[in-house]
Amino acid sequence: MSGYQVAVVGATGAVGTKMLEMLAEADFPIAGVKLLASKRSAGKVLLFKDQELVIEETTAESFEGIDIALFSAGGSVSKEFAPEAVKRGAVVIDNTSAFRMDLNVPLVVPQVNELALKEHQGIIANPNCSTIQMMVALEPVRKAYGLSRIIVSTYQAVSGAGVSAINELKEQSQKMLNDEPVEAHILPCGGDKKHFPIAFNALPQIDVFSDAGYTYEEWKMMNETKKIMADETIKVAATCVRIPVVSGHSESIYFEVKDELATVFGIQNELEKAPGVVLQDDPATQLYPTALTSVGKKETFVGRVRKDLDDDLGFHMWVVSDNLLKGAAWNSIEIAESLHRLDLVRVPK
Repeated sequence: MSGYQVAVVGATGAVGTKMLEMLAEADFPIAGVKLLASKRSAGKVLLFKDQELVIEETTAESFEGIDIALFSAGGSVSKEFAPEAVKRGAVVIDNTSAFRMDLNVPLVVPQVNELALKEHQGIIANPNCSTIQMMVALEPVRKAYGLSRIIVSTYQAVSGAGVSAINELKEQSQKMLNDEPVEAHILPCGGDKKHFPIAFNALPQIDVFSDAGYTYEEWKMMNETKKIMADETIKVAATCVRIPVVSGHSESIYFEVKDELATVFGIQNELEKAPGVVLQDDPATQLYPTALTSVGKKETFVGRVRKDLDDDLGFHMWVVSDNLLKGAAWNSIEIAESLHRLDLVRVPK
């Protein structure tokens, strides 16, 4: 069978397992799949299209003969092994923050800046999950009416922090319902000094704090938006909040357009036509996106589009997406599909 040899690095993680699921639906030829993870996970078995695949330990030599390498095993792993994969002829699609702001690495959401892939030098970065869905929702607006300002508040699911965070949410929730003492070890950020319960709570911190009182997650959204849209003039501010939802990130977005002729109807019309967007927006029937209804879906859902009452150029929208799919695994697969369609991967054998 002709096709690409594909490697999934971090195959046992929350995103890695979704990458494997999405590969089964990919629109490009696959000749073989190699699963890579840490030494601890080596020897475990996962299924791909009813075929049992044995996980191997990640080494530099693992990438011999690989055409496309999907990375989601943490930034340190990507920094160590992504260049090794490229040396051996693979194109790397990296789901960590290791290369996102590297000037030589395209940061890609295919619905927004697919042609940036033509500039790749072996590594392509997958944006932050919360950035991806915001870009999918705002790009149709930007194309039609221009964008000058974005203010976003996120309501992010715990699956964005990994399987251990999901387990901690479930354990804390059960203990609280039983009126038992609750301990916190992971959230809001495993690398910070203090930890707080996420069950029945909202934590206004994702990642550690950085400059000007913003967290790294907030800086990611602000900087990545400007890079993806190739516009340093867009004003962007973000507040990122973790909430006790397993999967599905939600975002409240205020944005200002440049065109005075923009209307709610016009924006809704552009969203309805946009690839990867599902408009769910009828307040009269309480139709709007929710985190639960986004789970397992590849699309980005948009609703509650409305005019700001004080600013003639201001509008609001509510955006929801499965953070493990469009926010990570599926966007990576779409990048691979784009690479194939644009003939930017090694010719299949």
